[in-house]
This record gives sequence, C-alpha cells and structure tokens, in this order.
Amino acid sequence: MAKTTVVICVDGLDPEYLDACDAPNIRELGRKGFSKIGRCMMPSVTNVNNVSLVTASYPDVHGISSNYRKIRETGQGIYMESGEYILAETMFQRAARMGRQSILVTSKDKLRTLLSDGATVTVSSERAPAWVTAGPGVGDPPAIYSLEVNGWVIRAASYIMGQRPAEVVYITTTDYAMHTYAPDEPESQQHITILDNAIGHLLEEHPDVTLLMTADHGMSRKTRLVDLSQVLAQNGIAGEQVPIIKDRYMVHHSNLGGCTFIYLAQDHLPRLEEAAAVLRETAGIEDVYTRDQASVKLRLHHERIGDIVVTGEPEVVFGPSDLEGPTTEGGVPPRLRSHASAHEQQVPLIGYNGDFDGFEFSENRDLGRYVFERVLAG
Repeated sequence: MAKTTVVICVDGLDPEYLDACDAPNIRELGRKGFSKIGRCMMPSVTNVNNVSLVTASYPDVHGISSNYRKIRETGQGIYMESGEYILAETMFQRAARMGRQSILVTSKDKLRTLLSDGATVTVSSERAPAWVTAGPGVGDPPAIYSLEVNGWVIRAASYIMGQRPAEVVYITTTDYAMHTYAPDEPESQQHITILDNAIGHLLEEHPDVTLLMTADHGMSRKTRLVDLSQVLAQNGIAGEQVPIIKDRYMVHHSNLGGCTFIYLAQDHLPRLEEAAAVLRETAGIEDVYTRDQASVKLRLHHERIGDIVVTGEPEVVFGPSDLEGPTTEGGVPPRLRSHASAHEQQVPLIGYNGDFDGFEFSENRDLGRYVFERVLAG
C-alpha cells in the first residue's frame, strides 16, 4: 500500500491558541515541515470548511454555504448535515473510485453523516463501535462537551489505522474548548496539551505518515448582539435573519455567529436594494451582499443562501434580541466566543513529511487539494 496521508482539522483552532499555548509536537511538525497562517472559506463555520477541505473546492462548487439554511419555496429550515447536499467529489469518493482505502474519524456525529460517503471506515465519538473503544489506549469516548474528546478522536484514528490500513485518513474535532476558553486561560493549555500528546502518539505509532493539519475557522470574543429582523421591521421591511452557524451543538455558542442570511418576505423582495441599504447603515455591520453579490465575492452557492448575506464587525453576532438566560449589556451570553465572520478566517496550515515541493498552501482547502493532486492523482 502507498504511504498514508493524515489530514487533521482541529475545529476552531485559531492561530492565537498555538501562539499562547505550549505544543511541542505540533511545533516540531512545523519545524521539520512547514507552518504558516492561511485562510478559511466564508462563512467561517464548520460544515462549509470541512466540505471545502474534503472536496478541495469552494462553496459555490460543493454546495455547502452554511451549517443551516431555509428553503425559500417552503420556508423549511434544514441542517446541512447529509452527504446528499454535497455537489462535488470528496476525497473519500475519489479513493473508493480508485479502489483505495480511506478512514474518517470525527468528534461530532453530524460530520460523520455529512462526509462519510465513500469512506472505508467511519467513526464518530458519539457513535463509537465496540471494536474501537476496546482498542489499547482508546477506551470509551469522553462527552462531546469536554476538553478530552478531541484527544480521544485522534487516538481512535491512530488505532483504526493500525487495524484497517488506509491511504487517506481525515480526522476532524469539535470546538467546544475554543468557544469556552480564551487562548490565555489554563483550560486552553490543558486542551492543547491533550491534542499535542495525541498527535505525538499517532506519529509514534505511524512514523512514516504524511501529516497535514489546519482548522475550519478561528475564534473571537463576541460582546454585542444585533437583531437584523428587528432593524428591518423598524424600517417597514419584512425579513427574517437565519443563523448560518446554527447546528445541534449549540451549548457553547447559542447559535450566535458573525454572519447571517436574510430572507425577505415574498412581497418585500422588490425592496431588496432598499433592505440592503438599510443594513449597510446599521451599526455593527461590516459587509452586506445581495445573493448575486455573495455568490461572486464570497463564492457561495447562489441557490442555497439568503436574499442578503450580512457579516459583522469583530465583536458582533447576529440573533434575536430576546435571548433566554443571562446576557451582558451588549445582549450576548456572558463570555461568548464565536465565529462565522471574516475576522475568524485565519487558520494554521501545517505540513510534515510530504511531497510539498512546488505546492502552494494558502487556504485550508489546499490540504484537500494536496490529497487530490499528490495522493489520489491519476
């Protein structure tokens, strides 16, 4: 079998965490290979960027432009968590078509269901089979809302690699720790140490692999909430803000993020430009795109986004002004950290022991492009 290539996507690993925390194994990877800062796709959310990684393409090609969206014709809200929504070939499908083996290991089960088509072995921490948990050094998965679960995922992947050899391995974690703790808090060092030790263990068990590592997005402190449905209503325009960050793992972010879709009521669609102008004048807004503009400038899938796409300033999130539970003076839950805006696009790009000569890495999707062009070519 050919050399194994392992791609690790650490959910929410803003470069600030690697600057603030000690991570000797990860630093050694960069020293012996390469380490740089790159960018993720917009919106800077999990589903969009994991699919960009495994397809090596932009959202306008692969079709996943949000974690959640509405179907305009029916008003139905849907979580973009099924592989049927992906319009481009994934690395797992390419491997299967070539008769090669691949492994997918995730913290969140939603990413297993979204990405798994074509993969030879698929495991999530939330649906871990007994043959994996029985493995030496693996054990029962920790809770999904824990610091330890991401270390488990990497150790589980290492064990699976020993049992079911594969040419392509994709590991993706959860961002509970980054949503919950700032880079300089001791819990962040604890989490990074868990990750770093698990990566070190994987390389001890499989020293010849090519290893690539990045994040799906960064993370920022958020201190101010803006309710755009309310803003539009105050101007006599009927429109609904739909949180594109929305998913079933909302304990740590309350479905509040720095990018949102606006769906105008059918009879208010002729007022699209007026609505966009109102939003551009709203405090806390950074950029406002009509659907046509967003599909070009942000490379989003034209038929799977709102009538308007809005991004916020660094500390702004979008959501309802009547949130349940305690909130700060800015209207957000205390200690809120989140993402989805352009201010969470910086991600680490790290590579070790690969055929990197002449290959340009500038975006997280380039790790997937490496797999297609250097591992699964031909």
